Amino acid sequence: MIIALLLLGYGLLLAVFGPLAVRRARWVERAPRLGIAAWQTLSIAFLASLVLGGLALSVPDLRLDTGLAQLLDACLAALRAQYATPDGIAIGLSGLGLALLLGLRCAWSIARTLTRAVADRRRHVDALRILARQDRATGAMVLEYALPAAYCLPGNRGQIVLTSGALDALSPEQLQAVLAHEHAHLRGRHDLVAAAATGMADAFPGLPLLRVIRDETLRLLELAADDAAARTTHRLVAAEALLNVADHHRPAGAFAVGGPGTGDRVKRLIAGVAPFGRSRALLVGTLAAMPIAVPLTLFAGPAAALVDSTCCPTDIPTMRHPVEVCASMPNMQDCLTLRPGYSDAPYGTGPSWTNP
Repeated sequence: MIIALLLLGYGLLLAVFGPLAVRRARWVERAPRLGIAAWQTLSIAFLASLVLGGLALSVPDLRLDTGLAQLLDACLAALRAQYATPDGIAIGLSGLGLALLLGLRCAWSIARTLTRAVADRRRHVDALRILARQDRATGAMVLEYALPAAYCLPGNRGQIVLTSGALDALSPEQLQAVLAHEHAHLRGRHDLVAAAATGMADAFPGLPLLRVIRDETLRLLELAADDAAARTTHRLVAAEALLNVADHHRPAGAFAVGGPGTGDRVKRLIAGVAPFGRSRALLVGTLAAMPIAVPLTLFAGPAAALVDSTCCPTDIPTMRHPVEVCASMPNMQDCLTLRPGYSDAPYGTGPSWTNP
């Protein structure tokens, strides 16, 4: 019960103070991919604390310090003891129901988000086959449209789409930056990351933590793609390319170069940011993994401690060698009634024996 309360309390702590930590984090500007991993870890830690807290309510505290057979016996005994009373049944079933409800809710929401995005992309690709043409120089689909726009449709066969206005407005270097930006989305399968963050937020629509993580994850995905574009050309060229395609809103299920937040992204590219070195990235990555380590460590208490002394006593008498038992018996006949079959092998290596 104490472990369950600690896990649920930790989840509440993340829900209350997590949004503040996400909003105030400035280091993610220098390492957007590491920031994406950190915020995804934070959301998983929140969910894990609730799910493991529910499981801890449904399973008794145990301690793992005996053999497998004794461990299984202890588990059965502990479960019978916990569910022997109406209160124990209510607490156990409530914890199990909480764990199942949260897990299924998140899985269903993420699956629904992915399904909708795939359906939107499929319809868009079908339309492009009729309206667009393949450009051999860029490998992208070109749509005859006066406004400059560039976006990609992720998937197993990811497709980059450019408008004819974008080809007219972008210089060769800027076009290279735009293509690098979109290729970064496709290569990194950013659609899966975005679907996970969006699905988690949709599963708990009233929870600020997951909503903030979703918004920040989508922003950092664009920053990571911007950095890929800046590595291909020059950051100022990438900034100019962003400005040239900034007015177009992305279609459903797509990743567009322009769109909301483009102004801040352009300022970041113009100012320039120094990426983390290896040592600092390792340190930040280790700290970012700490939120998920806490619920796993707490749950490892009852899981790695599995046989409570009340159901499996630890003061088991030490087994003596058969010769010692025979010597303590009043006559040889009692000694001969020992279970046959043990050998003269050294003590502890032969078959088991008992006095019936």
